[in-house]
Amino acid sequence: MYSNISGGITTEPSAMLIPMDDHMVHRGHGVFDTAAIMDGHLYELEQHLDRFLRSASLAKINPPFDRENIRRILIQTVSASKCKKGSLRYWLSAGPGDFQLSSTGCYQTALYAIVIQDLSTFDSRGIKVVTSSVPIKPPEFATMKNVNYLPNVLSKLEAEENGAYAGIWLDGDGFVAEGPNMNVAFVTKDKELLMPQFDKILSGCTAKRVLMFADGLVREGKLRAVSVRNVTVEEGKKADEMMLIGSGVLVRPVIQWDDQVIGDGKEGPVAHALLNLILEDMKSGPSTVRIRVPY
Repeated sequence: MYSNISGGITTEPSAMLIPMDDHMVHRGHGVFDTAAIMDGHLYELEQHLDRFLRSASLAKINPPFDRENIRRILIQTVSASKCKKGSLRYWLSAGPGDFQLSSTGCYQTALYAIVIQDLSTFDSRGIKVVTSSVPIKPPEFATMKNVNYLPNVLSKLEAEENGAYAGIWLDGDGFVAEGPNMNVAFVTKDKELLMPQFDKILSGCTAKRVLMFADGLVREGKLRAVSVRNVTVEEGKKADEMMLIGSGVLVRPVIQWDDQVIGDGKEGPVAHALLNLILEDMKSGPSTVRIRVPY
């Protein structure tokens, strides 16, 4: 773990602490992001850093360091951990200071980072999802990756209580929005890949990479077209394929939404192809998406 509040990197779990008077703890005034670690490389760190700093700006948090130093610290933290497969999660907080509502009493902003080892393989089995009854966050907060994740937690718990993997949010106009921490995509019967537009939901780094690979499937004739637009629930439930997309699941096929079986009820070929393309990209992609960690 790294903390500029405690002054550096530690590999001792008992020293991995955040002060109770940090405004991220008691007021939720913080933002975060995550980058996967695969075969000793950080995947899409630059893309996640772009979103991380944009979220910090929206949350009115001035980072304690410039982008290059944040990047260097994150890479050094992974290096110190010796972790070759897992994830790097990092936060910018208004910092410690007092227990008031305003962050003006915080004496410095805080950067925290932690490395989480995960040796498990990505699961490609089809899952069930349900329509979430938990209110979706308004666009101002949904498009910013902040630590206020109580709606996301409640949506996930509601899904699990109903024997499902995740809940699917609809936006204020009734269009398909996103899952609790992943984007959603569909393949129609005429082989068009549909993804909800990002104006009211989080702009997923993995989702954007998937869109690029989907354009390649169009050139190969495996898809007819790729569209980012409003998607109705009816369109989604009538699709041949449905999938969840995010750094935690990569591309996970959905075979049932509420009581509606999606397609033939089996994992679809497009989801399978996109998962393989992402995994290949994580293991041997270009330097624009893979940064070698100097252990």
